[in-house]
Amino acid sequence: MAKKPLILVTNDDGITAPGIRNLIEIMSTLGDIVVVAPDSPQSGMGHAITINDTLYCDPVSIDKNAPYKEYSCSGTPADCVKLATQQILKRKPDLCVSGVNHGSNSSINVIYSGTMSAAVEAGVEGIPAIGFSLLDYSHDANFEHCKTYIKNIAKQVLEQGLPKGVVLNVNFPKISNQPLKGTKICRQANALWVEDFDKRVNPQGRDYYWLTGEFINKDKGEDTDEWALANNYVSIVPVQFDLTAHHFIQDLNNWEF
Repeated sequence: MAKKPLILVTNDDGITAPGIRNLIEIMSTLGDIVVVAPDSPQSGMGHAITINDTLYCDPVSIDKNAPYKEYSCSGTPADCVKLATQQILKRKPDLCVSGVNHGSNSSINVIYSGTMSAAVEAGVEGIPAIGFSLLDYSHDANFEHCKTYIKNIAKQVLEQGLPKGVVLNVNFPKISNQPLKGTKICRQANALWVEDFDKRVNPQGRDYYWLTGEFINKDKGEDTDEWALANNYVSIVPVQFDLTAHHFIQDLNNWEF
């Protein structure tokens, strides 16, 4: 008999978040899974790693009598992947899935996302990886409309693989009274956060700040992740983590230093 795929499951919302519990359920139908996820929410951590503090990673039992192993990690999503591959798993996983994130990771959000950074870390280590996100920030978000798509996308990656240096960023619209129209292979929209800080004063007279902002989509293209989500499609963006601006190398060579 062929060996079952080994699937690493992680996230950035914490190991008890409904999103990862749904993802665990789905991945359990595709292979043998191991869960290594943060012990508390790590949203917006990007690709941070723990270097100046102690890391803990303890076995836990969230779902009693589950046929898979789970570990709760005190670090970031990227830490979770590093610990999983270097300390916990006995072989390289065939797939790493991260999510399902409570909130969108489309467009520029991919830069800040702990969910996607876990997937990118797996990709750096040569593991096919997918980050899944749902455009619903509520704790009790409904994931039912995502499940078939998540399973099919993961199954395709297991069967087809991904190019070296590429991971998938998959985003789902919030559930509505209309069924999803399908998937769209997209590019990342040209959008950004216009940010501000709400300055306040605590009872001791010390200034403190809350980050606020507005998301502005400058991109009118119909081939973007933002367009797909706005039109009730699942967006799939192939993401590369080589940040070299290859198109500018020749021009830069003409500069005088």
